[in-house]
Amino acid sequence: MKLATIRTVSGTSAAVVRGDELIEIAGVPDVGALLAAPDWQSVATAADGARHQAAAADLAPVVPHPGKIVCVGLNYRNHIKEMGRELPEFPTLFAKYPEALIGPRDDIELPAESDQVDWEAELAVVIGKPARRVSEAAAADHIAGYAVLNDVTMRDYQYRTPQWFQGKTWENSTPFGPYLVTPDEFALGAILRGQVDGRTVQEVPTSDLVFSPAQLVAYISTIFTLQPGDVIATGTPGGVGHARKPAEYLSHGNLLSTSIDGLGKLQNRAVKVVDHAGAN
Repeated sequence: MKLATIRTVSGTSAAVVRGDELIEIAGVPDVGALLAAPDWQSVATAADGARHQAAAADLAPVVPHPGKIVCVGLNYRNHIKEMGRELPEFPTLFAKYPEALIGPRDDIELPAESDQVDWEAELAVVIGKPARRVSEAAAADHIAGYAVLNDVTMRDYQYRTPQWFQGKTWENSTPFGPYLVTPDEFALGAILRGQVDGRTVQEVPTSDLVFSPAQLVAYISTIFTLQPGDVIATGTPGGVGHARKPAEYLSHGNLLSTSIDGLGKLQNRAVKVVDHAGAN
């Protein structure tokens, strides 16, 4: 099953993908709200609302307002090596706020304050039912599905201090979607790919993760309860711009494409924001 959140003239609506159409789930404003229902799969299966052509639909972030976005750093072996670090014993965690999220075809805002905006293609995990201190073996039962995310990062702000947070959650910077794909239609090992203006900059099987989705759900749920609609961004592979010699960053007009086989593609134009003083 594939689910989406679409923008309509009256707001947003959760929708289920059937062939090349999106079928609205009447009365459900987004995929996050859908997942809050214990019988969400049955509700989605029974959907019979307005129909939209998938290729032309205006897609919002697949979960527009997750209660928590937990991000994982240094979780691909090849990225850890390119950054000159040792494999971690435990996941490196930080947070992102919902205001950072944009739809799969929306513009990425390049803030006036940063000139080191980097790409980070990632697999996202979406929680389907509450998880608190679940075992790794039981964790899969708490995953509603998977999506594509790009943890666009302002590197100059990230490295101002040892804490990464301030470089990670700029508003309107993080594309997320296009769909939530349920676990029966996705297998770990699918290829994750990032491209800038058609040039492949990141490409790796998702099986290169150090900590798997199940391990992350188990670990994070020991700290706090993961609720339906919460998102775990599982980390990025090698090929980020900051690690290149010389370093490369996004600039105005670049097209950032992020895809995972079986989950779909994000395509987002980078657009420089003009600050209040008129500076570019």
